[in-house]
Amino acid sequence: MSTEERLDAKKPKVEAIPLAALTPFRNHPFKVKEDEEMAQLMRSIADAGVLSPALARPLPDGGYELISGHRRLAACKALGMDTMPVIIRDLTDEEAVITMVDSNLQREHILPSEKAFAYKMKYDALKHQGTSSQLGTKLRTDELLAQNSSDSRNQIQRYIRLTHLISDILKLVDEGKIALTPAVELSYLQPSEQETLFSIMDCDEVTPSLSQAQRLRRMSEEQRFTDSAVMQLMSEVKGNQVEYVKVP
Repeated sequence: MSTEERLDAKKPKVEAIPLAALTPFRNHPFKVKEDEEMAQLMRSIADAGVLSPALARPLPDGGYELISGHRRLAACKALGMDTMPVIIRDLTDEEAVITMVDSNLQREHILPSEKAFAYKMKYDALKHQGTSSQLGTKLRTDELLAQNSSDSRNQIQRYIRLTHLISDILKLVDEGKIALTPAVELSYLQPSEQETLFSIMDCDEVTPSLSQAQRLRRMSEEQRFTDSAVMQLMSEVKGNQVEYVKVP
């Protein structure tokens, strides 16, 4: 085989892969939503086909794990297509996670929960690769995360803290009913304490301010977190109260 042929063999090839052979990425943190962006994507694919190929890696037992292109896959399925163009690449678990996160973080609209779990997955992958041991400290791994991101190292740390929230409270963050900074404070509460807090928030239709969230965290750390103490704290009237309406 000539040098030219060997180089050609290494080039990524775009293949028409059956949709049934494509498996979504395990624990994929980005949601595929049926919104206006998806409607536009479907119209584009219906008119001109899939212009940008997806990326996948071979699975040991056959088929392929999708790394980027989950929205394209959903659109193709909705349009009744049988195949879609995919670049197949052999990637380690860590390489696959890093590539998946980086390709999806370029999207325009990303929920806080999506960023939280994406950054956590990439952080763990970098750590597992030995990046942190090579560079010396956890700090450097955070800095490496920030290099390919619009978020600062501190902001990335805040997002990763959100992975400690129970799903009901994290949903309120995604809906914009709790801001990022108070949510980070609430992430230090025990899961059972978060359940208690959510029950009170849901019943009284209130959310904590930053000051209240900080006090709730102190109550937890000092083992003073009780139902009555939380109810009393959350009953305080505050100027920036964010109320949310429950739709029957």
